Amino acid sequence: MQEIFDYANEKMEKSLTALHNEFATMRAGRASVSLLDRISVDYYGVPTPIQQMAAVSVSEGRILVIQPWDVSTISTIEKAIQASDLGVNPQDDGKVIRLIFPPLTEEKRKVLAKDVSRLGEESKVAVRSIRRDCMEKLKKLKKDSEITEDDLHDGEDKMQKITDKFIKRIDEMVEEKEKDIMAI
Repeated sequence: MQEIFDYANEKMEKSLTALHNEFATMRAGRASVSLLDRISVDYYGVPTPIQQMAAVSVSEGRILVIQPWDVSTISTIEKAIQASDLGVNPQDDGKVIRLIFPPLTEEKRKVLAKDVSRLGEESKVAVRSIRRDCMEKLKKLKKDSEITEDDLHDGEDKMQKITDKFIKRIDEMVEEKEKDIMAI
C-alpha cells in the first residue's frame, strides 16, 4: 500500500514542478532570465536553448541582455525571439541583444492573473486525477483481498490528506503569482 502513496506523492510533486515552471515563464512586470526558457534557436540544424548559446542577464529590472558567445548567431537568436510569444522586439548593437519589457497595463495584468488561475485549476485537476487512480488501486487491493476494509478506509483517508496538502500548495503558488503580477 505504501508504494501507492509514494507513487501519488511523486506524481503530484511533478504536477507542482510543472506549474512552477509555467509560472516562471510568465512575465510579471519585470524581466527574468526564465522568460527565455521555452525559446529554442535553430543552431546549425539543432534546436538549442538561448541560455546554451549566450550569457543572459537582467539589467535595470526591465531589460534582458543576451550576449551570444558566437556573434554570428545574433540574427538567428533575434528571429527566434520574434517568432516566440514573448511580445517584445529585440534590439541589437552587433554584440548584444537587448529585450526591453514595457510595464504591464492593468488590463494585461488582469489577463495574466486569469491565466495563472486557469493553470492552477489545471494542476488541481491533474492532482485529483492522480488521487482517483490511486483510490482505484486501493479498491482493487481490497477486491483482491490483499487488504481489509479498515485498511481501505485508512488508505483512502491518507490519500485524501496527501491530495489536500498538494491542493493547498497549488493555491499558495497561485495566490503568490497573482500578487506578483498585480503588484505595480
